[in-house]
Amino acid sequence: MLEINGIPVEDTYCEAFDGIYSRFIVTAKHKWLLERAVYSATALPSTVFGESEGGIEKWLSPSETPDGRVGAICQVWVQKSKKFMDVLMREMSKRLRQGILVVPTTRVFNATDSETKFDAELNVGRCGDGYEWEEERWGRKVIVVPIMFGEFVIERYIGYANGIAGGNIWLFCDSESSALEAGEACVEALKQLDGVITSFDICSAGSKPETKFPEIGPTTNHYFCPTLKGKIPDSKVPEGVKSIPEIVINGVNLEAVKKAMFICLDVASKITGVLKLSAGNYDGKLGQHKIYLRDILKQFG
Repeated sequence: MLEINGIPVEDTYCEAFDGIYSRFIVTAKHKWLLERAVYSATALPSTVFGESEGGIEKWLSPSETPDGRVGAICQVWVQKSKKFMDVLMREMSKRLRQGILVVPTTRVFNATDSETKFDAELNVGRCGDGYEWEEERWGRKVIVVPIMFGEFVIERYIGYANGIAGGNIWLFCDSESSALEAGEACVEALKQLDGVITSFDICSAGSKPETKFPEIGPTTNHYFCPTLKGKIPDSKVPEGVKSIPEIVINGVNLEAVKKAMFICLDVASKITGVLKLSAGNYDGKLGQHKIYLRDILKQFG
């Protein structure tokens, strides 16, 4: 058994996998409008159903945005497959149009450092029904979409790139309260790290690859459900553990995910009530990338 700050860390690994992400900036005139837009656009993680998942990477001050207004960096992810571009275009269209465009005063700018880009005129700009136009503002080529409130502005070319999705840390806690405190501490700490999102924030329901009901998708990881301890013969919940939240991490590269996982280990280990730290190990059935906790502690500790 490994440890950090006196808290045991299981000598295991998490399984991450390849994904495609698009990273972009959203701005608005007021903070409450910005929050409404980015929360709507990044809600509902669902890549497992061949769709997309999103998250808020960090909040930006007016001095950090292209147009000098409050903003946020968001990420949207799709599975890496032969048809990923079709899925990305469809999913970005839904999240940008229905999550952001409909919120007054919002604008969208590219924030992906990549040579690969898609043309936002095709899947977002055309909701102007042919009355949209292109011009240059803030040193960027943008599409201006006329809307009933006034206008919606989006940078014409939005980047996408390869990333690593599904890195994770499990927090074995003695109560619901300590689990929430530790989970929130991890999520807040990662907002200071560029390039990563926690698409579920504090995930309350870790799943497993196998299921009795494949038609509905992943089901509960019964081995680690505290309420089943003593009711099933193969429970893996340690004594005293009452809650096991999971922090799921997507990052622009493997190094970013590893650093984020270490930050979670370090932050959570300092919260009273955290009894043990681990990660999702599925015997190699889930992801192509095995990220060993031992290596993370050695590299960043």
